[in-house]
Amino acid sequence: MSATSTSPGPNLRVSLPGLQPSVKEFLTNEAGSAIYLLAATVVALVWVNSPFADSYEALWHTSAGFHVGTWGIELDLHHWVNDAAMAIFFAVVGLEISREATTGDLRDKRTVAVPALGALGGLLVPVLIFLAFNGGTDAAHGWGVVMSTDTAFLVGILALFGPKCPDRLRLFLLTLAIVDDIGAITVMSIFYTDEVDMAALGLAAVIVVGILMLRWLNVWQLAPYVVAGIALWFAVQASGVHATLAGVIIGLLVPARPADQQTIDEVAGYGRKLIDDATAEREHLAELAARAAVPTNDRLQRILHPWSAFVVVPLFGLANAGIRLDLESLQAAAHSRLAIGVAVALVLGNAIGITGAATLAIRLGLGELPGRVRWGHLLGGAVLAGIGFTISLFIAELAFDDPQHLDDAKIGILAGSLTAAVVGSVLLRWLGEKLPLCSPLSDAPPPLPPLPWRAPGGEG
Repeated sequence: MSATSTSPGPNLRVSLPGLQPSVKEFLTNEAGSAIYLLAATVVALVWVNSPFADSYEALWHTSAGFHVGTWGIELDLHHWVNDAAMAIFFAVVGLEISREATTGDLRDKRTVAVPALGALGGLLVPVLIFLAFNGGTDAAHGWGVVMSTDTAFLVGILALFGPKCPDRLRLFLLTLAIVDDIGAITVMSIFYTDEVDMAALGLAAVIVVGILMLRWLNVWQLAPYVVAGIALWFAVQASGVHATLAGVIIGLLVPARPADQQTIDEVAGYGRKLIDDATAEREHLAELAARAAVPTNDRLQRILHPWSAFVVVPLFGLANAGIRLDLESLQAAAHSRLAIGVAVALVLGNAIGITGAATLAIRLGLGELPGRVRWGHLLGGAVLAGIGFTISLFIAELAFDDPQHLDDAKIGILAGSLTAAVVGSVLLRWLGEKLPLCSPLSDAPPPLPPLPWRAPGGEG
């Protein structure tokens, strides 16, 4: 490999200047993803509150589709984003859950117990607070809006404004967000589905069985799972259940278990044959051997995650965050039990629910906080988990047909998420200085071993 080469293959004779490594790293990490989402949200808000607001509505109501003979599908752009593109986002969530449960931190019950119970508290307490404001009203059906934490914003803000050395805290919050996503997805698929076509749902079930057969047969190629996933999306879409559920299912079912050692060792053999005689056939075999050595889950996630983080989620923000924030709508939201209930539930509900449930799990001896994470960091992270942007907006679109209710819910989501982001960032930054996560247990040097000191195998 050339000393200046950053990827396989010969260098181009003429190359264009690229981004600086530090800039590229920033744009491709979690903080960069959150920046894209924030930028898309700001664009949507400015667009809707400008003289060109009609063009925003016209764009997302533009119809698009395709037909093959008498069969076809046609949706407006808003639904293509919410129903189709967001299936990629939910597939990535499913892939992450599957990988963590197979080879990651979700395998260790004690590591999972505290953030998992904290996530349950963060699911239930916000709902109770929301219903305290809206129980018995037409808006009560929107209780699912306050259940989810926006992982992109959560991890992005932690990277930008969190304490130094936040790895252990990030691990805790990511585990919490994964369990939180499982709960929110379950609620969405059960409680926010109207009518169900049983024939289409039966077809979806057959496709799921087919995917399970692929797993049982140890199929490691991506193509069969991708084809099955697309077919599953069409079946779920036709059934009346929200089509993004197909993304979750395919993400959970794609194999995540590491390849056996024999499969990994075969890569070297095919590589040596390629070195001996660099033919197209041997190149193809070496490529297949390398792919077979990497879990299908990892390879699919490597393809989908950048699209999800930097295209799908910002596009979703652009399509759904367009809220008119004139004096009239803000005054209406200020007196709306729905908007106030959403905002309070997101901020206080997560702070109380996550901190209380996680503390209870620690007191009961069910688990412990990882590494140097302390109770103060738990409180700051719980406040930050009140950022319920992406899935909250998503469920709001499903829950409310009344435009006024939808606007009030979105304003509540924006207000609550902004408050949680600011308060959580300040709290974590302050606590990060008071309770540094990367500090040693003691400032004193480690004690010397007891005398007499002797060299191993010899005399002192």
